[in-house]
Amino acid sequence: MPSRVLLLSINVYEFPYAVYPLGAAYVAAAARRAGHEVRLLDFQLHREPLGDAVSAFRPDVIGVSLRNVDDALIQRRETFFDELRDLVTQLRRHSGAPVVLGGSGFSIFPAELLALSGADYGIHGEGERSFVALLAALEEGREPAALPGLVTRAGERVQVNAQKVALAPAELGEPERPNALVEFYLRRSSMLNLQTQRGCALKCCYCTYPLIEGRQHRRRPAEAVAEEMAALQRRGVRYVFLVDSVFNSSPGHVEGICDALLRRDVQMKWCCFLRPQSLSAGLLRTMARAGLSHVEFGSDSFCDEVLAAYGKHLSFDDIYESSEFARQAGVDYCHFLICGGPGETEATLESTFANSQRLKDVTLMARAGMRVYPGTPLFERSRHAQTMPAVEALLPPFYYLAPPLTEAGVLDRLRAFARRSPNWIVDDPPSSYVQMAERLRAKGVVGPLWSYFAMLQRLGGGFVPAPA
Repeated sequence: MPSRVLLLSINVYEFPYAVYPLGAAYVAAAARRAGHEVRLLDFQLHREPLGDAVSAFRPDVIGVSLRNVDDALIQRRETFFDELRDLVTQLRRHSGAPVVLGGSGFSIFPAELLALSGADYGIHGEGERSFVALLAALEEGREPAALPGLVTRAGERVQVNAQKVALAPAELGEPERPNALVEFYLRRSSMLNLQTQRGCALKCCYCTYPLIEGRQHRRRPAEAVAEEMAALQRRGVRYVFLVDSVFNSSPGHVEGICDALLRRDVQMKWCCFLRPQSLSAGLLRTMARAGLSHVEFGSDSFCDEVLAAYGKHLSFDDIYESSEFARQAGVDYCHFLICGGPGETEATLESTFANSQRLKDVTLMARAGMRVYPGTPLFERSRHAQTMPAVEALLPPFYYLAPPLTEAGVLDRLRAFARRSPNWIVDDPPSSYVQMAERLRAKGVVGPLWSYFAMLQRLGGGFVPAPA
């Protein structure tokens, strides 16, 4: 018999905007395709008492999706797992169904979060195949302990099974997008999100994408992506964010999707993450014709020495050239910078500041310190240098800063430079700016939060960073 599956997306973090629960939606769709009855409950929208929802649906299995463990901002260090144990306890007051944790945040700390929460099981990494296999085992009364991707208790310890085979592109399908959720996110953020591929073969020292999705790039067929965007357009969606870790992992993949969008005459604006390397003026022009309106470059530094230490395998010349391609194609673009990581010094910070002034019409979003997550090259570096606590102690955010740099010192340098360079964003924008962005969204101006900042810059406005 099919199971009744209640999936909870518990993310309520709204900065810089509310984000559609894509991971949980993929798992919901996979469970439904397997014949199960599924209800996806998103805590951003559904404010009814949880006990009432559980009692009314009477689930056989309850899944809980944790999108992030923290905000990755050294200034705030906000965490999102603190209420997991209370949530599991509350669920058990209203249901005897096993509770299964999952999501990208859970996948970074699977053993620690299962132990902390008291949940029955967890699924780390891609959840579609493993969660459906767990549902089948529970339904048939089989012992699930050996299932790939399963996290479970084995006596006094937690057992984390490896994900043996990554999902093939044909297995990805499309996520659940109930009308109520689509309408809610269009009202709140003016956009939805979409994935064209999974996996990341890059070796950035801090990044968890390879841990969550694997290192093998698995790209969806261009026509399938174009059809998904066309279907969203028919539902009134005007803007999507492509959430691939790096959209341009293959120029052929990008060209194929753009060509498919142009053939279908899809009139939708979109944004993506790009690696500032191996781009061309022609490719950016093609992307712009196909609807690209904003680019977020994960550059991390503008100093070649630091880029090498971060494992980026690119140079500032690559960054400058990619920026010019975007600018000349009429695409708004920003760069994300992580200041203070391995190899950073006072001199390399000055190099980044100086090189930033060579970029034209750019928005720069800088943060201090590099969040350390287990399983990353930065984790190994920190462990060998004996500067890091035990893995379970990394759940409260732990940041690497290259000695002798300090959190206060790096933030002071960033804020001082931002006061002289108004295209830099170091701290959160003031509430007046966020309210202005919300008014623009209500009037139909779509895009990520920083794009409104870029628009103000062109008009001679902006906001002034907080004093040191």
